[in-house]
Amino acid sequence: MLLRLPVLICALAALWACGGGDLEPGTIEGPGRAARDRSAGAAGGKRILFGDLHVHTTYSIDAYLYALPIFASEGVHPPADACDFARYCSSLDFFSLNDHAEGLTPERWTRSLESLRECDARAGDPADPDLVAFAGWEWTQAGTTPEGHFGHKNVIFPGLGEDELPARAITSLPDDIMRRAPNLWLIRALQTIGFVGLSEYADFLWWIERLAGIPNCESGVDTRALPPDCRENAPTPEVLFEKLAQWGLPTLVIPHGLAWGIHAPPASRLDNQLRGGRTAPEVQRLLEVYSGHGNSEVFRAEAARAEWAVDASGQRVCPAPTAEFLPCCWRAGEIVRERCGDLPESECGARVAEARRLALEAGRRPHWVIPDASPEDWLDCDQCRDCFKPTLSLRPGETAQYGLAISSFEKGGRPERFRFGLIASSDTHSVRAGSGYKQLGRKGMSDARGLRSERLDRWLGPRVAGSQDDPRRAQPAPEAPQGFRNLLDVERGASFLYPGGLVAAHADGRGRRAVWDALLRREVYGTSGPRILLWFDLLNAPGEPVPMGGETEMAEAPEFEVRAVGSFVQKPGCPDETLTALSAERIEELCFGECYHPGDERHPIVAVEVVRIRPQAYPGEPVEDLIDDPWRRFACDGDPSGCVVRFADPDFAVGARDAVYYARALQEATPAINAANLRTTFDADGNPVRVDPCFGGYRTAKDDDCLAPAQERAWSSPIFVDFARAR
Repeated sequence: MLLRLPVLICALAALWACGGGDLEPGTIEGPGRAARDRSAGAAGGKRILFGDLHVHTTYSIDAYLYALPIFASEGVHPPADACDFARYCSSLDFFSLNDHAEGLTPERWTRSLESLRECDARAGDPADPDLVAFAGWEWTQAGTTPEGHFGHKNVIFPGLGEDELPARAITSLPDDIMRRAPNLWLIRALQTIGFVGLSEYADFLWWIERLAGIPNCESGVDTRALPPDCRENAPTPEVLFEKLAQWGLPTLVIPHGLAWGIHAPPASRLDNQLRGGRTAPEVQRLLEVYSGHGNSEVFRAEAARAEWAVDASGQRVCPAPTAEFLPCCWRAGEIVRERCGDLPESECGARVAEARRLALEAGRRPHWVIPDASPEDWLDCDQCRDCFKPTLSLRPGETAQYGLAISSFEKGGRPERFRFGLIASSDTHSVRAGSGYKQLGRKGMSDARGLRSERLDRWLGPRVAGSQDDPRRAQPAPEAPQGFRNLLDVERGASFLYPGGLVAAHADGRGRRAVWDALLRREVYGTSGPRILLWFDLLNAPGEPVPMGGETEMAEAPEFEVRAVGSFVQKPGCPDETLTALSAERIEELCFGECYHPGDERHPIVAVEVVRIRPQAYPGEPVEDLIDDPWRRFACDGDPSGCVVRFADPDFAVGARDAVYYARALQEATPAINAANLRTTFDADGNPVRVDPCFGGYRTAKDDDCLAPAQERAWSSPIFVDFARAR
């Protein structure tokens, strides 16, 4: 009876917040690193610095959810952990915090900035810091239709001073969002679970209540005139860009994850962001081509033909599989066919057709039309089979190659195009910036997560995807796949999660301004995790050579040079500097006992590939004819000192059309987490017959890193060469 009394009192007095509290920013443990030449590949007065511009703490809603015990998690990771990890686990030169704006209450925005300022204060000489910390947030939009889908964008600012940052983060939420919030009395009552040993859930629910209580900012008011403690919403890119312009601050907006099928509706394309003030080339200068959530680089024509297939009336149809691609709508029909049993052939055929139609209508969640089917039942449907570390259900019309190939002719004159520099980052939800330095610790160094037990799985599964009414028949997917139901559906994508990538900057120095200027110039590249060194230059441009990210106009055949050097082979454990700066407990908790610890030997570069894209010259020009991937491939001799190749494009002058070029440097194959994805088995005819997913939860052992060989790589930013026509 005495045990129940506090619970009863708390339930009656929940408004006094006795059942949960806010998450503090944590304590930075490590001092600044000793002054030394920490940069790599210095050449031509510039050095290559490595960083991560996409880092989430537990201040993000999804990160907090996945930190709960239901996911057998390691617990919360506040902003202070990001500083210690970037400085002493991954040994980066720069990083940024990009928590989802929806979860950044006024208090958490302030605490996040204070933590970054403390991290920066330990960095030493501002002109030669050991680590540069940037502030920002993620604008997280996911439309329900292709026309209304604009994807996710990281917003980053160069300074940390109060006059160098906005007063609040800007969300992608509609202004009426709180009308859809759950009953707050229920959330308050549930907070009492903190008094029965479930404080993590009570704190989470306290935060949800706090978020629900923040008023929306008044619409139509200049952002600088709004109070700091309201929620500012920008449901479309043009509204976001308008609000950022009102602040008048230097800003970078970096789209990412555009090709993720878990967010983008089928048939989504980047064309809808080449119009209506949605390009913003002055701030939207970079594109995250790779992260721990996969590779959004390559356009695949077979996937596009399947995803974009329509009938004479323009309605989507379900095409038959090919040797390269198995549509999930088709597989839904085959699952039902396998269950027909003694049904008449005509009835079975009708149910197969029904399943395919319902799977098409389900959009991003075709598997919800047969909720009792296992991930293995769906084989490798909707997946890219020949992509390097692909994202789940790649959307070809949202890839980097597609974006560089399309043009908008609405305004007349020169067509409008994307001119993105290419970077990579981690998108970690456990603060582990630059986590790809070693391929270990899959459940922590990647975002792989899942339910902790079969019992939980049996209970939660029907509440996420619905229960099966008739095991021999598909059914409509549950409505409203957004929100927590979507976040809880994690296992289907666990085989497509990796340690994070890196952004590399060719900078004039180590200071904050030098890094920022390199990002603005687009003189940057991305890697899949290793610190590969890469240079890509146009040698015979008018005036002087043009480095990666640059643009020029010429009429003669362009001549290029690519130089690439492999990353250092890693030694086990952590360097002495880390062992001295952090406690043993901190190193084990954050770094899993393994840090960036380079030896003297380098992995060889085995090949350099060059991609050429000739952007659309007229409306409707088929994109698949414009992307040459690879256009040129050069085998390297494996010399650890690197690989240098030179080449020209004689077709440029003959074709008299604009072109875009970028380079890929490929390392020797090494074991990599989830490199085989679903580990599909094919029959003699090339048809998938079995998959062995790498689960995030109880079904795959925690110490199983699901390793398979992969050629880690670096992607240069493009060089944009416009054909010089007579004026």
